Amino acid sequence: MILDTIRSMRTSGILGMNNRNTEYIMAFNPRSSFPLVDNKVLTKKLAMEHGIPTPTLYHVVLHHGGISELKTLLKDHREFVAKPARGSGGSGIVLIINHTEETYVTQSGKEIPWEDFSYHISGILSGIYSLEGLEDDAIIESLIHPAPVFADVTYQGVPDIRIIVYRGVPVMSMVRLPTKASDGKANLHRGAIGAGINFKDGITLTAVHHSNLITHHPDTGNPVNGIKIPYWEKMLLIAAKAADMTDLGYIGADLVIDSERGPVLLELNARPGLAIQLANGSGLLKRLKTVEAAPQNVFETPETRVAWAIENFGI
Repeated sequence: MILDTIRSMRTSGILGMNNRNTEYIMAFNPRSSFPLVDNKVLTKKLAMEHGIPTPTLYHVVLHHGGISELKTLLKDHREFVAKPARGSGGSGIVLIINHTEETYVTQSGKEIPWEDFSYHISGILSGIYSLEGLEDDAIIESLIHPAPVFADVTYQGVPDIRIIVYRGVPVMSMVRLPTKASDGKANLHRGAIGAGINFKDGITLTAVHHSNLITHHPDTGNPVNGIKIPYWEKMLLIAAKAADMTDLGYIGADLVIDSERGPVLLELNARPGLAIQLANGSGLLKRLKTVEAAPQNVFETPETRVAWAIENFGI
């Protein structure tokens, strides 16, 4: 089944890693703009300037001496997320749903003593989760309460939606669904599910789990295809605007749907992976070439780019 999908993807123009790196990332992503997406604090500040919603920033720990202040600073926030500013793949992220002065409760129900929590923050600052392995900052931000649309196909955690954007045009998307194997993280390499999304109507399509095509969530047993995603066009528009603000021509925009705020930009990625092709059962290359051949008026505004993408990449 997976071989048939790969053969089909080849006919629709599969994008390989070398081609992605040389023809798209190196060609359209200036190195000077990488810090804007590699550092989540900079991304968040830039998004705020452009009116793009992100999780509320509570505090940034810049050095080890600032850890002792956290106990006092966190008194006003019963729940929050602690994460590295320059982390990747979900590493180093801790979701806290409740706490006392000495004990912190994670989303999985595990209780962490203050000493262990502060040690984790220290590890973030030391750079053990950062992209380059260099010293990092620790972000404390609001916890997302996911909208119930994916509740039946999610094991703990928060599902997110990855949208690939090329020259400001959304070209392909998938929803990443946490599983028990991924420890509630929406990361495919950790064992999350990736389900493709039809651009025309925002309904989930095929799904991939550990490089295998699946139809049902391994933990909940519910079908992962045929789910209508709310705010679909709004999310495509946020992704298109996020590309504009970074000056990067080829990016992945990761969004979540909060139960109260709606779509929220979580982070941006200047080196988005290629598994999204398996999730959609379709190659990226053909879509990228279609964008390159688009009339110039398509690129006038984020709205025109999104409308064109829905018309050309819908099934």
